[in-house]
Amino acid sequence: MGESSAAGTLYLVATPIGNLGDLTARAVEVLRAVDLIAAEDTRHAKILLARYEIPTPVESFYDAVERAKTPELLRRLAGGESVALVSDAGTPGVADPGGHLIPQAIAAGISVVAIPGPCAAIAALTVSGLPMERFVFEGYLPMKPGPRRRRLETLKGEPRTIVCYETPHRLMKSLAAIQEVLGDVPMSVARELTKQFEEVRRGTVAEHLAHFEQHPPRGEFVLVFHSTIT
Repeated sequence: MGESSAAGTLYLVATPIGNLGDLTARAVEVLRAVDLIAAEDTRHAKILLARYEIPTPVESFYDAVERAKTPELLRRLAGGESVALVSDAGTPGVADPGGHLIPQAIAAGISVVAIPGPCAAIAALTVSGLPMERFVFEGYLPMKPGPRRRRLETLKGEPRTIVCYETPHRLMKSLAAIQEVLGDVPMSVARELTKQFEEVRRGTVAEHLAHFEQHPPRGEFVLVFHSTIT
């Protein structure tokens, strides 16, 4: 891929969200063929690359450095090199680095190609038991109480199923805020998807609050819920 005199390609490669066996055959092929892998965490990426014996060079590319490193990546792409963007888990740009680089590459006339695969939001939605025909992804709810409440206020009356990510140390605050603003709505809470301690709980917000008060939250969470009580 790096031998062409034409501009290279930016590949958005979805990586496993837990189980390393979920990397697709096409993703392996692309990761081996590109000139560089831009990874959210090089240490995390190298574990995956070692599993599949992929020798491609890796460079760090996380939120705090994305804007600073984007011009150099664009220069390399314009010069004919191809780059694979990977996040720690799942699909790049979906609550992960890539939101600045991708539109900049498109604006520069660089070919941007998706290599689809694992996505925690979609995986959690499919096992939630809630309607999947229409949904909205909210990423992470704001950390501070005021902005978090205001975000939830905008979701009142939302007819689509709502999906968001949450961390263990913020889970209880987010659940309490959802209950306060939206009520005791139906919700699925998915934890550690595809990993050894995967768990999917279904019920109401109050039931989840009661459970995690007795069982301190651990791992990464995906919340799937409605904005109205049904």
